[in-house]
Amino acid sequence: MYSSTPADWRETNRSRWDERVPIHAASDFYGLDAFRAGKDVLRDFEVAEVGDVTGRSLLHLQCHIGLDTLSWARRGASRVVGLDFSEPAVDVARSLAGDLGLTPERAAFVAADVYDAAEAVPDTAYDIVYTGCGALNWLPDLTRWAETAASLVAPGGFLYLAEFHPLTDVLDDETGSRVVHDYFAADAWLDETPGTYADFEAPTVHNRSVEWQHPVGAVVSALAATGLRVEFLHEHDASLFARFATLVRHEDGYYRFPPQRARVPLMYSLKATRS
Repeated sequence: MYSSTPADWRETNRSRWDERVPIHAASDFYGLDAFRAGKDVLRDFEVAEVGDVTGRSLLHLQCHIGLDTLSWARRGASRVVGLDFSEPAVDVARSLAGDLGLTPERAAFVAADVYDAAEAVPDTAYDIVYTGCGALNWLPDLTRWAETAASLVAPGGFLYLAEFHPLTDVLDDETGSRVVHDYFAADAWLDETPGTYADFEAPTVHNRSVEWQHPVGAVVSALAATGLRVEFLHEHDASLFARFATLVRHEDGYYRFPPQRARVPLMYSLKATRS
């Protein structure tokens, strides 16, 4: 259901995420035991597009429980900082960092709103500012996000974003073949779905969510307006989960439309640098 932005959108979403943190931490979806044992959770295209992070500092905005953040540390980043607005999520991330033997100087986590990141994180700038999948839809003001993220990119550094393609939000859930929603809708999307993507059957109380749809053009334009130079925008025909019932899981772990079906982009990634 589309609606004007409710005044309590931030508190509503934080309550939803706070409740789901322990469910996620205990789920097979996140598999924390396997992660502690060395499993790499980063996607292959992210690793290839970000490149070697050895000796570089990295800030992960909207990091949730920190698995991606800590994976970059494992890959050689000299210092990683994760930021999320959910204090329970940050607590789990800090605990995981300790389990991996990473000191707060090497892997730090901050509980703060992403719009306040410039004031909340411990350093003024980072070689890499990273944002993973399922982040931008929780933000109403894309311009403010872009300005905040860009302000934290060090000279010679870059911002890297991997995100679900907004086109998937306008297609029908069953087949992904019919346009049923407005791609350019600017109003908030209100939902009351219980459970979580990590456990659809989990009993939950705080089920209300407030989300926004951001066209790819709006994302690129917002970042370009900050002075960052967009190096590439890649669209991907695969998803991390079965967004539509017709998607088929492949051996590489990604979900794609069957061969006989015309494809549409399911994810995208971009890199924007500061000269």
